[in-house]
Amino acid sequence: MSETVDADAVRRYLLGLQADLTQAFEGLDGKAQFLRDSWERAEGGGGEARVLTGGAVFERAGVNFSRVFGDRLPPAATKARPELVGRGFEATGVSVVVHPANPHVPTAHMNVRFLIAEAEGQEPVWWFGGGFDLTPYYPVEDDVRHWHRTAKSACDPFGADVYPKLKQACDRYFYLPHRKEARGVGGLFFDDWREPNFAGAFALMRSVGDHFIKAYRPIVDARHAMPYTEQQRQFQLYRRGRYVEFNLVHDRGTLFGLQSDGRTESILMSMPPLVTWRYNWTPASGTPEAELTERYLIAQDWV
Repeated sequence: MSETVDADAVRRYLLGLQADLTQAFEGLDGKAQFLRDSWERAEGGGGEARVLTGGAVFERAGVNFSRVFGDRLPPAATKARPELVGRGFEATGVSVVVHPANPHVPTAHMNVRFLIAEAEGQEPVWWFGGGFDLTPYYPVEDDVRHWHRTAKSACDPFGADVYPKLKQACDRYFYLPHRKEARGVGGLFFDDWREPNFAGAFALMRSVGDHFIKAYRPIVDARHAMPYTEQQRQFQLYRRGRYVEFNLVHDRGTLFGLQSDGRTESILMSMPPLVTWRYNWTPASGTPEAELTERYLIAQDWV
């Protein structure tokens, strides 16, 4: 007997999560509100992009919902699952990227998603994916430990091995091989997740989605009013370049969206509004800027 898969329940949860995060970020910013931009996809489905720009705290924040259908899974989804080539699909998710104005507040990213692939005469294949990760510029150790302890709390109800597994997967995934460095200090990452069944996997996805704001809010509250210099701002813009490089070169979610003819403006809302690249620049040893790569962008146990 096949397992009951409730895609509508997933959609309802994700729409509620988008609404909750919209309210949370508007409250944290205290000035700007999200522009809401609904869109439809010719091949099937659509979504709503919500983008906040020029706020008191957030230079840009995006909280996007999408639900798209297609006749064939894009290559980004079948690269590791060649047996699914040619199947139709439904993909539903919420994606969040937050770029604060103050260099002392880290950039944050969260994504939770559900995908089901179907073919006539065959059992549907479904899985969940997602996670959240933190990209600081001037890290504070207590913030990083709080982030990871909250991530662990999201995983603990599902088994002692889940947090280490998802933490290690995040360290592997958010890594720039051409730079030989991590994008940030990590968090959680999972894909092709079906354990132990639909109800259990859905519960894990919900827990990850619900813990994101619990992990991020205290850091924003503690750091957004800290004074900063123009030098620190320029370092933030420089490090944002790494974020862009990862998203455009390595991120499977970006590739999936573009390959499935998703809405380009919504897919690329993850890009920071301002960024700089410096030619062959490295910070002087012993500076806070050097400490970022020497101390924090190294996979380690933060709990």
